[in-house]
Amino acid sequence: MGTLVSYTVVDTHYIKVAAMARPTSFRLPEDLLEQLDREADASGASVTSLVASLLSEGINTRRFPGVIYRDGPTGRRAGLVAGPDIWEVIRAVGTANGRGEKRLHAVADSTGLALSKIRLAVDFYSAHPDEIDRRIQADDREAERIRELINRREHLLSS
Repeated sequence: MGTLVSYTVVDTHYIKVAAMARPTSFRLPEDLLEQLDREADASGASVTSLVASLLSEGINTRRFPGVIYRDGPTGRRAGLVAGPDIWEVIRAVGTANGRGEKRLHAVADSTGLALSKIRLAVDFYSAHPDEIDRRIQADDREAERIRELINRREHLLSS
């Protein structure tokens, strides 16, 4: 989960300013607190950061039934139940032919995903564009890195 930020203009330069978290207190059962401590230790996160992440994910999965969060090498990310990650669907929608419903149908035809799942991914993206755009950009960077490695290898082998 990213840090909330705002930008302040100072002599036409933008300075990133972290938003202050509001102090909050909850009374939780002891066994739940122990589970939070164990999970935080296992994940290397602070309890506060873990609670914020779990709350955010819980709210999102409640607002968007059919969306889950899964772990991976680049961290936790939103995905469709029994389907791909949201960012993968959004990338497909962004590059598909057509407009509006025709575009959604084109993605459904090319991926085999139900139209309802594609709509769910689009709705989730509409609510969380920064989260999904960061995933797409990270994948683009990794793909470029791999292309460079392949090119270097091919250059070496063809010389």
